[in-house]
Amino acid sequence: MDARIVVLPGDGIGPEVVAEGVRLLRAVADRHGHHFVLEEHPIGGAAIAAAGSPLPESTLHACRTAAAVLLGAVGGPPWDDPNAPVRPEDGLLALRRELGLYANLRPVKVLGELMEGSPLRPERLQGVDLLIVRELTGGLYFGQPRGREVVDGQRTAVDTLKYSEEEIRRVVQLAFEFAAQRRKLVTSVDKANVLESSRLWRQVAQEVSTSFPGVRLEHQLVDAAAMRLVSNPRAFDVIVTENLFGDILSDEASVLVGSLGMLPSASIRADALGVYEPVHGSAPDIAGQGIANPLGAILSVSMLLRHSLGLEQEAAEVELAVEAALAGGARTVDLGGAPALTTAQMGEAVVSRLATRAPA
Repeated sequence: MDARIVVLPGDGIGPEVVAEGVRLLRAVADRHGHHFVLEEHPIGGAAIAAAGSPLPESTLHACRTAAAVLLGAVGGPPWDDPNAPVRPEDGLLALRRELGLYANLRPVKVLGELMEGSPLRPERLQGVDLLIVRELTGGLYFGQPRGREVVDGQRTAVDTLKYSEEEIRRVVQLAFEFAAQRRKLVTSVDKANVLESSRLWRQVAQEVSTSFPGVRLEHQLVDAAAMRLVSNPRAFDVIVTENLFGDILSDEASVLVGSLGMLPSASIRADALGVYEPVHGSAPDIAGQGIANPLGAILSVSMLLRHSLGLEQEAAEVELAVEAALAGGARTVDLGGAPALTTAQMGEAVVSRLATRAPA
């Protein structure tokens, strides 16, 4: 296969973990005879510093014409001023909007080797394998009006939570499609006891469910879902929810696997183009130290291979290599490594396990 993949290293630890994702992509290409052209562009704070914009037009054009995009993370102290006219995160939000990436996929699978890293009891973690499908281009993050002003001498701020039925329908439809291939349960999370947008969400989810008679739909309020996610995570198969709730719940889910550094994600649309990134942020406190966990980025590469390139075997091989590295004792500092592997050493541990498995 020939494919052009845009690489957006971003800020903080982004370049460090993305480098290991790129190493994996090259190893997979060499192993299976693929030709991946990897093209690097700036985004976020690095792009503000280089071009004055968190999403330069050249970066956006490259992403629009790529087969897939691998992203690190954006943001950091130099751009934390709340009064700044432009922020690194603006580039990420604009990328999602401009590419029409309406669904974010965040798989959460607890591996036996890492159970000791979670604060939850092992019996609650056994068999946890869930998928969070988060709506990505609507809700509070994009609704208008939004802004700040002074009213009667008081500083005020407003954000607008707005959804159309089509925005809801397409992401709920996707969740049902995934559930039909898994354990056939969709949990739709909302706040329908308070919010009109959630009442519409619940109504549309119910309508979509009629097209999937083999998949069960349950509705749950977001506060109850947050509690259930740590008290009985095995009860979930596919969770589908709006933008803000999905952002919070998917980060909460990191406690199940022991580290935010383990979680990958995919931001996708109806066709094959997607942006793949680890869930963690730019972690400026450890940037440049070579100790960041690259497994979230590496597992994001697995999702890229599966969802954008249609390479299921290659994706599965990457996942098995990660599991083999962990089973062999490979640990970065966030996973309790003693001694801890560096970012590059963990990447090499995965690549070396990939090489020990003969391609089918």
